[in-house]
Amino acid sequence: MLGIHELWLFVLSGLLLNITPGPDTAYIIGRSIQLGWRGGAAAAIGISCGCLVHVLGAAIGLSALLMASSTAFLAVKLVGAAYLVLTGLQMLLSRAKPIAEIAAQSGETSVSRVFWQGALTNVLNPKVALFFLAFLPQFVAVDSSHKALAFLVLGLIFIVNGTLWCLGVAAFAARAAGRIRQSTGIITWINRSLGGLFIYLGFRVAMLEAR
Repeated sequence: MLGIHELWLFVLSGLLLNITPGPDTAYIIGRSIQLGWRGGAAAAIGISCGCLVHVLGAAIGLSALLMASSTAFLAVKLVGAAYLVLTGLQMLLSRAKPIAEIAAQSGETSVSRVFWQGALTNVLNPKVALFFLAFLPQFVAVDSSHKALAFLVLGLIFIVNGTLWCLGVAAFAARAAGRIRQSTGIITWINRSLGGLFIYLGFRVAMLEAR
């Protein structure tokens, strides 16, 4: 179908990649502890939306064009790195408040901000584009006449499975950390940890080279 082969292996590989702890998982857990289930879910969905942009790009060839143009790659890399570093610095310098006070003052704003941080972190990371360009073609026949549609279908399968896993992680983290969220000391530590994570990712993106 559409030139897709060994779909079972693709699904299994995708699940293994999704359950492997990484920066996205750390971000989701951190936001779940800070803001509860809604914060963790917003982070998970934001990350998935960011991945969806790269899947669409791979399907229509924009990602390949980005990787072929050193100028375009450099521009996206620098913008992404700057965004990550600035976000990390804001987290490091922010003053923590109890979750009840955050919810009363900002309402939907905090959840919306978490979503966009998760989305932009992936959209502005060329490494995510490289991943999909390297991973998806392994499961599409070279002579397929529907490569773009095949890439899109595989990408959607990967994103749906990943989103379900991440939502489960968010639910578990939020449920397990109900008391922790009331502590400003713990929230300060989480903010600093997430801030350090964003800065680290920013430098990683800045040093990333097209292959």
